[in-house]
Formats: sequence, C-alpha cells, structure tokens
Amino acid sequence: MNYKKVLENAKKIPDFRCRVCSECNGKACRGEIPGVGGKGSGLGFIRNVEKLKEIKLNMDTIYHSSKVDSSIEMFGKTFKYPIFAAPIGGLIPCYGEKLTDYEYAKAIVKGCKEAGTIGFTGDGVKDEYFMEPLYAIEENNSIGIPTIKPWSKNEILERLRAAESKNVPAVAMDIDVAGLSILAQAGKPVSPKSVEELKEIINATSLPFIIKGIMTVKGALKAMEAGAYGIVVSNHGGRVLDHTPATVEVLPKIVQAVGGKMKIFIDGGIRSGLDVLKVLALGADAVLIGRPYAIAAYGGGAEGVKLYTEKVGKELVEGMIMTGCRNLKEINQEIIF
Repeated sequence: MNYKKVLENAKKIPDFRCRVCSECNGKACRGEIPGVGGKGSGLGFIRNVEKLKEIKLNMDTIYHSSKVDSSIEMFGKTFKYPIFAAPIGGLIPCYGEKLTDYEYAKAIVKGCKEAGTIGFTGDGVKDEYFMEPLYAIEENNSIGIPTIKPWSKNEILERLRAAESKNVPAVAMDIDVAGLSILAQAGKPVSPKSVEELKEIINATSLPFIIKGIMTVKGALKAMEAGAYGIVVSNHGGRVLDHTPATVEVLPKIVQAVGGKMKIFIDGGIRSGLDVLKVLALGADAVLIGRPYAIAAYGGGAEGVKLYTEKVGKELVEGMIMTGCRNLKEINQEIIF
C-alpha cells in the first residue's frame, strides 16, 4: 500500500462524513458538527490552514553536511519525529460507522508506534470512548497518550487512575471543550477549570500532564502555574469557538512568555512536513495533527497511519536539509522569511 491508495480507500467508504478533499482546509465541511467541520462559519478551521500558508521559508544549502536528526526526547522516551496524532473521540457520530473508538485508537496507536512517534487517544460522552482506547494503548506497549475531557473532578480522577494502570508515558486534558454544547446535550456536561482545580488534578498523578486548548499568553501562564508539563496551542480545530485566530498566530507570544519552562505542542491546520518546520521555527517543541490522521486510519488502518507519519516526517527532514537545519535545535526563526 502507498499513501495515494490510503486516500482512495477512504474516499470509497460509503458513509464516511469526511469528503477526503484534495486539501483539508475546512471549506467544504464548514459548520458540519457532528461531522468534521469547523463550528459556525468554519473560519477557525480555515484560518488555521490559511495562516500557515502565508509563512515562507528561507533556503540555505551552504553548510557542513551531516545526517539530519529529526528525533525528539519527551516523557523519558525518544521519538523519530516531533509529529504526533491528535486525540479524536466519538468516531461514529463524527466520521461514520466504519470504526469504533477502539478500532480507531488501535490504528492510531499502532501506526504511530511503528513510525517511531506516538498517538494521543480521545474521550467522549460514553465511558468506552475513553476506556476502549486505553486497551489499544496497553496492547501496543503503552505507547499512547490518553486525553481526558474536563468532566467533574471525580470522573477525571477515575480516568487518571485507569490511565496510570496502563503505564502510559503521559496524560492530557483537552480543556478547550469546556463549553461544548453537544456534550451537555448528551447529558455529559463539561466545564472550565480554575488554576486551583487543575493543580489538584495534576498533583493527583505522577504522570506528565498536558493541557490542550491554550490560545493566549494568560492561558499559558495559568497552565504553568497549575504545574502542567506542557500545553497544546489549539483552538480544537475550530470546532468549539467560531472566529478564533489561527494557532500559529498566537504561538510566538506564548513561546516568549513560557520561556522554555514548559513543553509547547501546537495543532490546527498542520498538513505537511513544511508546516511542521514552520511552527518548530516559531518555537513549538512538537505538533499534533488531527483530521489527516483520521483519513489515514480509515483508509489504511495502522499501515495508513504509519505511511502518513512517514510522509510528513520525510517532508520535515527534506525541509530541514533545504534550510540548513541538521537537528531540531538548529530550527529557529532565522529560517522564516
């Protein structure tokens, strides 16, 4: 199988809610929730993609050549690329009947592991949306990062204990779904969390804790105060609040404010290895990618996920060669035009 075949397979799925567009930019699916689109006008999703396109790269191929090292160390592990699959939960309502949350998580976790990276798994209105992906992580040497929604404190702690029992390397919370109406309508309300509440949750585990859904300097500093290992600069793919800025627009100021005291991940509109290179140059440590990984999993299972990861990783390495960066530490703002 190759990546082209993965896309062809995904397009043939009868009830697949994703159109598998030639460019995943949010325009064809705007407002489709449940579904894969951005909320309302869809501009949060669309802007994520468009603002990344506006960033250009400086080419430099006059330097002492050596093998390019794209690896990164996190959570006490080394990964081949700083490219991770973002958490997606509730697959059947959003994407169609083909894959359950367990089957999807199995493809993501196994495929990312085989490509030398790691996948985040999701959570949702049903307990199995969190628990079943945990089994997929366990089956793959615990190489996966479960993500918890901002439920009540007791529910969060229950999920933390379950994650710990699988020996996962880290855990995340996508706090940006705090006002997601479809969860409340389903009888599973989520809510914002104060710094004090987050401190209590983070202190309840020895696992590195990542807070996903930070879009301001103020939010980043509050996450730091709460004791987070890292943050994900994310507007939830434009699915929770319309008319947000793009994640890449807010990244530089957040990086400056954090000052290297927390790991900074970013998602939102990242579609290629050059997009990865751009956000690393602006200060991110690693990236999360969502919708394209779903297409890869639906079109090719774990093999599709592996192929997609390797595709983006190869593009990153090629971009590093062409901009004079022999390792991730050499990627900086000088390569941005």
